[in-house]
Amino acid sequence: MLSVDIAGIKMKTPVMTASGTFGFGLEYSDFVDLNQVGAVVVKGTTLAPKAGNSGRRMAETPAGMLNSIGLENPGVEELVTQIMPKLAKYQVPVIVNISGNTVEEYGELAARLNQSGVAGLEVNISCPNVKQGGIAFGTCPDSAAEVVKAVKAKTNLPVIVKLSPNVTDIVLMAKAVEAAGADAVSLINTLLGMAIDIRTWRPVLGNTVGGLSGPAVKPVAVRMVWQVAKAVNVPVIGMGGIMTAADAIEFMLAGASAVAVGTANFVNPYVSVEVAEGIKGYLAERGLQHVGELVGQANCN
Repeated sequence: MLSVDIAGIKMKTPVMTASGTFGFGLEYSDFVDLNQVGAVVVKGTTLAPKAGNSGRRMAETPAGMLNSIGLENPGVEELVTQIMPKLAKYQVPVIVNISGNTVEEYGELAARLNQSGVAGLEVNISCPNVKQGGIAFGTCPDSAAEVVKAVKAKTNLPVIVKLSPNVTDIVLMAKAVEAAGADAVSLINTLLGMAIDIRTWRPVLGNTVGGLSGPAVKPVAVRMVWQVAKAVNVPVIGMGGIMTAADAIEFMLAGASAVAVGTANFVNPYVSVEVAEGIKGYLAERGLQHVGELVGQANCN
């Protein structure tokens, strides 16, 4: 009823954990049985360890949160040698989110992770392209396509490209990465936001701006998923403000074949399992046999 196959990644449920909100999965293992999660998408991983941004890195907003973590992570070597062996004892697909500052770095990461235990790669193209003056790969179709081609050349794993909403035309970006070989797309990444402390007259975040996530972004995310799902032939993974099963079902009706829960993990560590159980109950109430019967069925004519 709930099992799905996303570009060759077989999952017990269509509910994944979004990168950057669930650590490496192990941090949540005391609260939730990882075997019940559709897939664990681990924290963004870079070639070398990164300390992340300085100053305050998270701030609550009226309907979500701002974050400016700066991709803090121990680097791909520790992930492969120390973390992946611990995750191997769980019967859950592990998808690694990768980030680089050059096309070559993405290719190197893909090659290093092309191994048993990794179910797929999620390519974060919201990173600054240092060779192009810091413009994010995800805002330029040609740059995004270059990254996808570099990753595909170095791996035989399914490649999911995580799309940034901070663009003029999300469909153009989706088509570009699909043409370059992406096996699936996930969206949306965080929206660029900012908060100012009226007592100090200074930005709340140490990095001034950060990524906005949570319920506030859901209507934008649903709209973008709907647009992209109509335009591409690869699976779409929807995310952005999912707190309940009803939220997840909304994304599926818009065209998502699977969903990822992010900010809600900070509120309820068990939320990914609860959302899956809620979807199952909804299917039973509607007399539906499989979650795939929901995908793209919103009547938007």
